[in-house]
Amino acid sequence: MTTTAVKTQSRGLPWWVTLIQGIALVIIGVLLLTNPGATSVFLIQVIALYWLISGIIQLVSIFVDRTAWGWKLFAGIIGIWAGLYILQHPVGGALAFGFALIVIVGIQGIILGIVSLIQAFQGAGWGAAILGIISIILGVILLANTVIGVATLPWVLGIFAIVGGIAAIIAAFRFRSA
Repeated sequence: MTTTAVKTQSRGLPWWVTLIQGIALVIIGVLLLTNPGATSVFLIQVIALYWLISGIIQLVSIFVDRTAWGWKLFAGIIGIWAGLYILQHPVGGALAFGFALIVIVGIQGIILGIVSLIQAFQGAGWGAAILGIISIILGVILLANTVIGVATLPWVLGIFAIVGGIAAIIAAFRFRSA
């Protein structure tokens, strides 16, 4: 680890905050792998509460600061609506959230693949072309099989959470020893 990273960490959060975040991520990852349905619904409800509270704060902030009031009004209404919908229909909300996420990732994969192919034709090389083709193929697969994507999403997120949590725990102990 470089001294710059250690200095940045020493001025920022204490090392134990990173440790707690890592432990929480590992726990969430294990829960997503062992009980994906209930854990997904719970996590989506937490997101819904955040959206609801954030929407209310957006609406209240219009009275404090009138700049960009149209966007604040729009964001507030959407946040409140999405939060209430998901809290009233937790399973349907979790499925809708999963479908939206899969569609967004699929479209993003296609767009990034096209950009990589354009870069490859402009001299970036065969590596960019191969990654572009793979990205397009994966994007099309996700868009063609959204149900499978939604069904496997908890396990994919669980694996990422465990790996990220372990990395955060290791980083926390490195920050502590530095």
